[in-house]
Amino acid sequence: VQLQASGGGLVQAGGSLRLSCAASGFTLDPTSIAWFRQAPGKEREGVSCISNTGGSIYYADSVKGRFTISRDNAKNMVYLQMNSLKPEDTAVYYCAAGHIVTLLEMYEYWGQGTLVTVSS
Repeated sequence: VQLQASGGGLVQAGGSLRLSCAASGFTLDPTSIAWFRQAPGKEREGVSCISNTGGSIYYADSVKGRFTISRDNAKNMVYLQMNSLKPEDTAVYYCAAGHIVTLLEMYEYWGQGTLVTVSS
């Protein structure tokens, strides 16, 4: 069982990135998925989460209107489209899978992080 996050990189403020989360060893279809991030010197925080059907989606206030979470169960993938990036979005981003739709760290499976750096 593994989650693989990818798509991070260096981008200028105002730019966009799309993060991807791929699952191997299990199907994402019945699970809820979340994206978390951890900035240097800060605690990890929930960014966005989506239910197994995509019918419930939540965002942290800091990213509302700029980030969009989506999932393609047929491809076993989840995405986080990040627009209008700000330097304060700089962090290591993690995807997680579980059975509760929440921005709290209540997920059974975690991927390794992908680094997003936003320059001013």
